[in-house]
Parts: sequence; structure tokens; C-alpha cells
Amino acid sequence: MPPEGLKKIYYSIREVSELTGVEAHVLRFWEKEFPTLRPRRGRSGNREYKVRDIDIVKEIRRLLWDQKFTIQGACEQLRKNRPRRANEEVSQPELPFSELNRSVIGELRNTLVEIRDLLAGQGSP
Repeated sequence: MPPEGLKKIYYSIREVSELTGVEAHVLRFWEKEFPTLRPRRGRSGNREYKVRDIDIVKEIRRLLWDQKFTIQGACEQLRKNRPRRANEEVSQPELPFSELNRSVIGELRNTLVEIRDLLAGQGSP
């Protein structure tokens, strides 16, 4: 990664190529082969890589070049190792709400419903 003072939110394909040692045409090919690698496009259509994307490129590079996986095998490894998303079923611990907190939340909800109803009434003549 770049020196501390030069951290950015988005990196160009040229910068990613220099940081990872992977040529730009290979990065473009990997985008087609690996669903996890999807840099966003800027207004001008240029690829904009985030640090997360750069980490994925480094992992793909390690799997393909160092560990000699096939593209399909590397895809499976990435799929296995990826963190679960919010929409996937994960048991979530129950939050320790006391009865006092529950009553405050209930009062807050009722107040918000009243405000909504008041605002809805303003729109009619």
C-alpha cells in the first residue's frame, strides 16, 4: 500500500497495477472471471478501486500465481473465505434490553407515529 500520507479512497487501474504487480489487462480479465472483484466506475467510465478491491486482487494473485490454483479453484476459495453478508442467515445474539429501555422505545415509536400522522394531515387542503 502507499505511504501513510498518500492514502486515498479510490485508486486507478494503473495505481493498482503498480501496487500489486498485476498488469492492467490481467486486472480487467479478472473482473470478468471473479464476481467478488467489481471496482466501481467513475463518471468518465474509469475503474475506481477501493482498498477492499486491492486486497481482493492481492488474494487472487496469491491463489493463482503462488498457490497455483485454477481460476475456478480460486473462485471457490474466495467464496469459502469471504465474510458472510447481512442477508445471509447468521445467528445474532439477543441484545440485553431492560424493560425500561423497551418502554422508552415504545414511547418513542408512538411519538414518531403521531408526528407522521400530523405531517400527513398537513398535505391535505
